Amino acid sequence: MSNTPHELAEEFPAEVERMHALKTADAHFAKLFDEYHEVNKAIHRAETKVEPVAEEHETALRKTRMALKDQIAAKLRETA
Repeated sequence: MSNTPHELAEEFPAEVERMHALKTADAHFAKLFDEYHEVNKAIHRAETKVEPVAEEHETALRKTRMALKDQIAAKLRETA
């Protein structure tokens, strides 16, 4: 597992297998999943000062991550 905080496997540990299945079966879920990881990595790079950004941009990235996580959680509930 990555050392980047907020990975989806850590956020939804009981749903790892279902997330994998949804990624392969549902193109929209796969897009959400990939976008979440890209945003999460950007936040991690900003937080660790590897790629510093303005505070407003970092806040916007966090809001985007939260929205994506909410959409992923909703999809997981729908398919439960």
